[in-house]
Amino acid sequence: MTRIIEAFTPLLPLSSPPMPTLHDQLRQRLPSLRITPLLLVANVLVFAAMLFGGAGLWHAQNGVQLAWGANFGPATQDGEWWRLVSALFLHFGVLHLVLNMWALWDAGQWVERMVGHLRFVLIFFVAGLSGNLLSLVVHAGQAVSGGASGAIFGLYGALLAYLWLERTQIHPGEFRWLFWAAIGFTVATIAFGLLVPGIDNSAHLGGLVAGLLMGVLVKPEGHATALPQPARWAAGLVLAALLGGIVANLPQRAYRWSDERLMREEIGLFLAEDASISRAWESILQQGRRSGASFAEMADVIESVVTERYEHSFEALSALPQDANLPSAQTAENLTRYAAERRDASRALVDGLRTNDPGQIRQALEQARNSRP
Repeated sequence: MTRIIEAFTPLLPLSSPPMPTLHDQLRQRLPSLRITPLLLVANVLVFAAMLFGGAGLWHAQNGVQLAWGANFGPATQDGEWWRLVSALFLHFGVLHLVLNMWALWDAGQWVERMVGHLRFVLIFFVAGLSGNLLSLVVHAGQAVSGGASGAIFGLYGALLAYLWLERTQIHPGEFRWLFWAAIGFTVATIAFGLLVPGIDNSAHLGGLVAGLLMGVLVKPEGHATALPQPARWAAGLVLAALLGGIVANLPQRAYRWSDERLMREEIGLFLAEDASISRAWESILQQGRRSGASFAEMADVIESVVTERYEHSFEALSALPQDANLPSAQTAENLTRYAAERRDASRALVDGLRTNDPGQIRQALEQARNSRP
């Protein structure tokens, strides 16, 4: 009996080997990561550089973010479209950075191995750009935004697409755990963004949808199953249509950021010049009293050192863009008026000195003292 059983044993079906985990499949397909660590390092280095550039550890002011390339309608739509990319590497504080980098590593190590290095880069930046463009539309270009979260949501979208399309090649238990964990993280983060002000959910949603479509469009790395060509092209057309719709609905910029920047620079120059002129004016009067200089001599010095400089400043301020929507427009208008008042007061003083008119001299000095920016 034993011999009979042994004789038929080779004919019995052998138990199939256990299905390798998706983690093992992916590591075998692409053992080393390149792009995910590079993105992590780049974000950390940019944040460190911003700290040395004046940003706060826990929160960075909008002015610092704008200087480093945050996404902002008047600036981005004023020809600085590179901000759609640079904003992906800016974070508003160390907590913002840590949370985003954790999510980037969590999703990046899966997606990079799923689709390969170059396709991973494509998904990251297409999702990030899509999220930043949608942010411009939703916030009417008035929000200063930055962070890698739009691109990271794109990675989670691509992860969900891959898991669903490859579900037959993944152990059911592992598929359920990964798929629902990714959905849970996505839903929880978006819900958190709805409850907490200051979180740009529009960038999250734009990146997520773009990532889902990119996950369908791109071919997986190695021997994984790819969708038929028509289905992939359909995903590409939908993505192109969505991006086209977003671009078509970009809001009209409220003002030109280049004009605002020019105005701020000119205001800063004038304030420094005004302080210098005021010191010089006071010094001339004091030295004139001590040295006993003639009124005519003092008039010549005041005209060249005070009047002409205020005239030059008035002309520079008057030449600034005349756009009431500019945030600094009212300040520039006030300083233009002030420069004219100081110029006129110094002119009256010069005339009073040259005509030796004490009344006019007193009136001119009083006018100068009462001038306020």
